[in-house]
Amino acid sequence: MATRLTAWYASASAAILLAVAVALYLALSASLEREDDEYLEDQIAILSGILRERPMDEAALRQEVEWESLLRSHAKSYVRLVDATGRVIGETPGMPGELCAAAFPDPGDDRSPGLDLRGPSGTPYRVMSARARVGAGGTEARMVQVALDQTAEDRVLGGFRLVTLPVLVAGVVLSGLVGRRIARRGLRPLGQISEAAGRVRSTTLSERLSPSGWPAELSELASTFNEMLERLEESFGRISRFSADLAHELRTPIHNLRGEAEVALSRARSPEVYRESLESCVEECERLSRIIDSLLFLARAERPAGPLRLESVDVARELILIREFYEPVATEGGVEIAVEVPGSLPVVLDRTFLQRAVGNLVENALAHTPRGGRIVLRAGVEGGAVRLDVADTGCGIPAEHLPRVFDRLYRVDSSRTASTGGAGLGLSIVKTIAELHGGRASIESREGEGTRVTLLLPLAPRGASGDGSTRRGEITEP
Repeated sequence: MATRLTAWYASASAAILLAVAVALYLALSASLEREDDEYLEDQIAILSGILRERPMDEAALRQEVEWESLLRSHAKSYVRLVDATGRVIGETPGMPGELCAAAFPDPGDDRSPGLDLRGPSGTPYRVMSARARVGAGGTEARMVQVALDQTAEDRVLGGFRLVTLPVLVAGVVLSGLVGRRIARRGLRPLGQISEAAGRVRSTTLSERLSPSGWPAELSELASTFNEMLERLEESFGRISRFSADLAHELRTPIHNLRGEAEVALSRARSPEVYRESLESCVEECERLSRIIDSLLFLARAERPAGPLRLESVDVARELILIREFYEPVATEGGVEIAVEVPGSLPVVLDRTFLQRAVGNLVENALAHTPRGGRIVLRAGVEGGAVRLDVADTGCGIPAEHLPRVFDRLYRVDSSRTASTGGAGLGLSIVKTIAELHGGRASIESREGEGTRVTLLLPLAPRGASGDGSTRRGEITEP
């Protein structure tokens, strides 16, 4: 990048210097040419004045024609007078050998513009011709031809070119050196950011860039880099906690299986005892299977193409069916389940996933609501989305646990195990299902008063057609 910036800087400087040099050269050339034209015009004006006012003063004409050029020490000038028949009346000595009369432009009725010519010897001249009247009211006219040697002007312009070329080259080289130094100095903060990024490892995610001292263009980049490191640190911490929790969750049922098997094999036992041991092993295997299936569901749901079979579903009818399914268990526990939905509520979503999400919430509510409590399933439209609430009058959740209850394998009571409670995956699955539909999940809870989990789902997820087809992948619900 520094090399490219230096090249661009040097190229821009070269273009600017070249443009300035060309402009100065053209201005100098135009100035010299204008001065020469003014001198030639003065010569024509003097001769025209003599012919008009003193037409018979041949001495004055001869003096002006033959001797005027001797007064210019730095450049030679020539003058010629020609009558109407083309006869030369007078001319500066040496003029015929350099410039013949036919070489001059035809002035027409007035005066010709200045013209550049070269003599036989290669000498450059600036020439001009004009018609001058003889006498104050005469009709006879003479042609006045004047020329000025431009050798001195050519030397001035050539010297300018010789001086400008090395100055131009030196300016480009100097601008390239200065530009490279400026580019390297300007890109130094990028190098510091690169060094900081190179120091980042899984064990050094706490590395941060100083929020101050950066150029305005890079301060936002430094802030974004720090935010990325914060997200990575949080993700690595969550993965580490998840791995530890997963190992703990799987260790308990595996130890139970091993313990049951070792006890059963320690000595000969009756068929009834063996049967009880096998039943206990099957129960632990079922727990393991549920944990693994839930983890597989969560892992597959994180793919870019998630598992949705979208169709038009009446949410009110589905909530009533879920209440009827869990009502026997609720009645046995002395808990009431109520559904509050204002009429039919058609929504395009995945029916199976909706049943699983609400079912997980109802199971959690039943597990934490004492006898005499109440669970309410509510649904309604809110701001272009359908809102699903599952509220209970249970024991509630301490406020410090609320930010993490949707994390995988997280349980409010760390002493609870798979045998005394869930594996801590229910709310994670609920959150994942909501996000697969383009919605979100939230929770509110107060200790001793109860808990309410809210799902906000769009009425028609993006890509939905209502024909029951899968829009984001083909994952079978575990």
